[in-house]
Amino acid sequence: MTTATHFLERPGVRLRYEVRGSGPLLLLVGAPMAAAHFVPLAEALAADHTVVTHDPRGISGSVLDDPTQDSTPELRADDVAAILDAMGAESADLFGSSGGAVTGLALVARHPGRVRTLVAHEPPSVELLPDAAEQRAAVDDMIETFHRAGLEAAFAKFMGNAGFDEGDEDAPAGPPGEPSEQDLIDGARFFAHELRGTTRFVPDIAALKAGPARVVIGVGVESGQLVTYRTSVALAELLGTVPAEFPGDHGGFMGQPEEFAEVLRKVLAGG
Repeated sequence: MTTATHFLERPGVRLRYEVRGSGPLLLLVGAPMAAAHFVPLAEALAADHTVVTHDPRGISGSVLDDPTQDSTPELRADDVAAILDAMGAESADLFGSSGGAVTGLALVARHPGRVRTLVAHEPPSVELLPDAAEQRAAVDDMIETFHRAGLEAAFAKFMGNAGFDEGDEDAPAGPPGEPSEQDLIDGARFFAHELRGTTRFVPDIAALKAGPARVVIGVGVESGQLVTYRTSVALAELLGTVPAEFPGDHGGFMGQPEEFAEVLRKVLAGG
């Protein structure tokens, strides 16, 4: 399958994005996950969708002028809107995973009309939880641990607090398999410049309910032990909806891309 790679100059960043397939426009968005993590899902969907994936600002091929700039959901949402502009697209459907789901929530609120259906899969919106203060402290401790003891120690705390079993390959901060040098660079950026802003973001419930976008919250059928399951249920309750169930856990789209794509198609179609 042919994949076209594009670059878009934005204030302070050069964004890298990929386009494959044909049909209705669908964006697959992660944070900190780069476009590469979505390739199996994108290829499963490209038979009947034009699928766009991208490297979020500061991650992989999307290079910042200032590498110390923090990544916020608002900045990432503006980047996605700019990609739509570059493609000449008024609107698109969007599947966002983890921090990418938070990006999608920010996009719907900041750029009304640009998203037709948002599927926000397990956004780590810990500010919505009854134990938000404890979660906030845990995130601060992960970041302090990263600066003091390095990526491995911080990632261990991240995994434990999130609810992943030791050795789980579907954690949002790390790809499956042995990490590459770029994975380590991206992981360091995640803790130093992205994690706090993403988890501190509070979704604008009024804007999400006002439309015109249809907002669907997604959860993995195997995610019951995860913090992101609780955040997803809390957000769905605030929106007055029931979460849609997807195969696998937090990273189910990587482990079961074909099955995940089928469920996503049904959700986008209103099922």
